[in-house]
Amino acid sequence: MTFYSFARNVVNRLLKPIYRFDVRGIENFPKEGGVLVCTNHIDNLDPPVVGITAPRPIHFFAKEELAHIPILGKVILNLNIVPVKRGMSDREALRKGLAVLGEGKVLGLFPEGHRSKTGELNKGQAGAGFFTLRSEALVVPCAIIGPYKAFKRLKVIYGKPIDMSEYRARKASAKEVTEVIMAEIKKLIDENR
Repeated sequence: MTFYSFARNVVNRLLKPIYRFDVRGIENFPKEGGVLVCTNHIDNLDPPVVGITAPRPIHFFAKEELAHIPILGKVILNLNIVPVKRGMSDREALRKGLAVLGEGKVLGLFPEGHRSKTGELNKGQAGAGFFTLRSEALVVPCAIIGPYKAFKRLKVIYGKPIDMSEYRARKASAKEVTEVIMAEIKKLIDENR
């Protein structure tokens, strides 16, 4: 058993008694190959929730400062985390993210870049479009619909992979592709509230 699997089991046992998970669309999740999972961001618990509900291990970006926290930093680095320097263009993080997708693994991304203070979907940043256009990964939209309140239902909805062939063929901008992804996330939210 890998450390990721062990941690996933521990987190699952901690969170399942607190939240009533309603996970839908698992059948939409590709069983193999590079996958970019793009999710809305409403709470600090979003990464572990997606991590325990997705059928495959996920690599997430996380701010580099987390890796420097005593003890916790070493744990975080063993959880498929890709450290990223915030507030600047981090080419190394971009390269590592593309490598994850190129190796046929799953990269999780919160295109908004930060948690929504209102719970409403914010505008996405161009990173989601960048990874989509620079890889052959399938793009799976995901919606987390709260609230994160004890014993309340928490929905995690995985949508069908978005067909990006047209956007890749005509070399669309990263911004345009991100807008397409965000529209799919919004559609999942609106259809499942």
